[in-house]
Amino acid sequence: MRTRPRRLAVAAVALLAATAAGLPATAAERQDREDRQVRQDRQDRHGQLSHGGLSAVIRYTEYGIPHIAAKDYKSLGFGTGWAQAADQVCTLADGFVTVRGERSRFFGPDAATDFSLSSATKNLSSDLYFRGVRQTRTVERLLAEPAPRGPSRQVEDLMRGFAAGYNAWLRQNRITDPACRGAAWVRPVTTLDVAARFYAVAVLGGQGGAVDDITSAQPPTGSAAGATGTGTSPDAESLIRAVRERTADADMGSNAVAFRGDTTASGRGLLLGNPHYPWHGGRRFWQAQQTIPGELDVAGASLLGSPTISIGYNAHVAWSHTVSTGVPFNLHRLTLDPADPTVYLVDGERERMTKRTVTVAVEDGAPVTRTQWWTRYGPVVAGDGELPLPWTATTAYALNDPNAANLRFGDTSLGFGKARGTADVLRSLARHQGLPWVNTVAADSSGHSLYTQAQVLPRITDDIAARCSTDLGRATYPAAGLAVLDGSRGDCALGTDSDAVRAGIFGPARMPTLKDAPYVENSNDSAWLSNADRPLTGYERVFGTIGTQRSLRTRGAIEDVAAMAERGGLTVRDLERQQFANRVPAGDLAAADAAKACAALPGGTAAGSDGKAVDVAEACPVLASWGRTMDTGSRGALIFDRFWRKLSAKVPAAQRWKVPFSASDPVRTPNTLNTEAPGFATALADAVAELRTAGIALDSRLGEHQFVVRNGQRIPVPGGTEGLGVWNKIEPVWDRARGGYTEVTTGSSHIQAVGWDGSRCPVARTLLTYSQSSNPNSPHFRDQSRLFSGEKWVTSRFCEKDILASPTLKIVHVGER
Repeated sequence: MRTRPRRLAVAAVALLAATAAGLPATAAERQDREDRQVRQDRQDRHGQLSHGGLSAVIRYTEYGIPHIAAKDYKSLGFGTGWAQAADQVCTLADGFVTVRGERSRFFGPDAATDFSLSSATKNLSSDLYFRGVRQTRTVERLLAEPAPRGPSRQVEDLMRGFAAGYNAWLRQNRITDPACRGAAWVRPVTTLDVAARFYAVAVLGGQGGAVDDITSAQPPTGSAAGATGTGTSPDAESLIRAVRERTADADMGSNAVAFRGDTTASGRGLLLGNPHYPWHGGRRFWQAQQTIPGELDVAGASLLGSPTISIGYNAHVAWSHTVSTGVPFNLHRLTLDPADPTVYLVDGERERMTKRTVTVAVEDGAPVTRTQWWTRYGPVVAGDGELPLPWTATTAYALNDPNAANLRFGDTSLGFGKARGTADVLRSLARHQGLPWVNTVAADSSGHSLYTQAQVLPRITDDIAARCSTDLGRATYPAAGLAVLDGSRGDCALGTDSDAVRAGIFGPARMPTLKDAPYVENSNDSAWLSNADRPLTGYERVFGTIGTQRSLRTRGAIEDVAAMAERGGLTVRDLERQQFANRVPAGDLAAADAAKACAALPGGTAAGSDGKAVDVAEACPVLASWGRTMDTGSRGALIFDRFWRKLSAKVPAAQRWKVPFSASDPVRTPNTLNTEAPGFATALADAVAELRTAGIALDSRLGEHQFVVRNGQRIPVPGGTEGLGVWNKIEPVWDRARGGYTEVTTGSSHIQAVGWDGSRCPVARTLLTYSQSSNPNSPHFRDQSRLFSGEKWVTSRFCEKDILASPTLKIVHVGER
């Protein structure tokens, strides 16, 4: 039933505005207040359940998007926690089980995790890590740090309010989501739980990506412990491959582009953000607008469990993030005492490792106790997991993760939400330095554009790498950006930049940054070609490469956005068209040559991987006539997609093209498909045979076989996989028995196209591809997924008049009772 009591809404906002009238007038005054805030009663605030008569007003508009208004930060956090729980209680509760280290207790030790908050392959290793974090009071210590090293009082209040709001929703509502209805593991949370989730996200690129290696690392025993030989040497190629695979992780990507005002019709900036994130689990985005009258007014998307807007816009500025190429950790090789493999030497002095004994409760079994080993550099890592490294009688490796001291992401994002332009975005990055593994792309209403790789990285300069790299590091640093330093030398300490918020990380002055270019764009390659006409150089190798081959997605994106900037007169509508152009750069480069080579095959046949002859003649005209897009109605897209995946697996990149990469022409090279490469004809035969065996016509429409199923209904999905280079990236799961791609694991998620027209209301279109709720009983379980299928958008309701004009307006007053 729809409710539209607009007078009540106006009165509620007026009351909030009156309450907020006494707030400080300037950002400087607010900052002074934060810096002077005395932090008292921390144990009560961080360890106990939050209460305090908090309340907020939530106005829901189309597609279940909440506009949360409150009088202060704690109440705003309360409304945010309440509204997130209403949409995502099961996913949130599952994440809180993770950061408490209780997965084995409720789900069994050997079950697989969903990889949302770490790389742990099983619940037991996840619990051993997160129980260790809890046991050592790591997060509490970071909460106790004064701002900006630790969170501000505003962010603390948001976290406290979020916990209270989540708990209030649990008390006041019945769970209808079958994923956790009646589950014992859905319980009230504390501020510490909310902060621990922030922490887990921060360390995903470092400790969180090596959980199995941290929790399984054990010193050699018996005769091996007393040996003085070299033992097993680490494999440099395996380590390089592991780091590169982390960087190319299909679960975490993104595109973003910002245009300068002289390229737009309005003279103001434009931003298109297209993050590629998981469609399921705890790394989903969730949409909202947050308002404290006179203090904060920002809209966008939050990572689940976060009380701040992670990617978004306000009346003056819009921003998005892309996963960077910076390697957010490094390794230190430890020289061990031959008499004791848990003692290492630094400048000849013995240091004993810290032994952490962690006990985890287990479902239907006795508690499990394991030991972890920590050093001045961080945890010892060993095993066959993410980082294939040995622990021998003479050598071990410790992982340095500077984000293990980073609880600053919330303040960085809050600073963006308050920004009045790209300069304020840079100021928030410089003050808080809280982004763990992403770039930032931004535009503002004054016409400025910004790209910056302002992230938390270990302060690995090329000089330190040259002086202090081990033999392993001399291979891994140039090839993958991973420094492996000699931990036995005190002069190899990472040092401190004068403008860095903490020791051992780079300060803002070192960050690759490009201001006010006609366009700035990033598609998960390094900073080098953020603008092809103004390449960035001079940064340290740990940030990424310079002068190296770009991905097909980067190449296609630069071609598109450079042409847009050159054409000029751009509007938000142009951003919408770019998002759903669904152009396939791989197809533009290779489809015609593939079709020609297909038609030239003797007898129209080719041998498949099993050696059997396959009639491929039917595929040749399909490839030739394909329009080179991944729209749901595209004919030929599916056969090219399946062929390209098989070709990429069979033919090494160096053999795939006749014209090699050239740093002097990085957008157009390499090119010209090498159809004579061994594996070309086999890949084509395998693709044709695969579709025929599945009963799929070679010229079928893509949407007939690339779809998701929601509540029994097929929803066609546009877009394409990473290897094709499609801007609108989608990573679907092939299920031949069910007729094609029947689920999406990751891809386009919270999309936003934002501009300004001179009014105080931004011109914004958004789309949450997988919809706002993961509850199949929610009306917002699939509504935006249908929009995505039809390449349609949600028109932003940012200003008060637009919120009140919503035909589906529903007002909810939430509070503790």
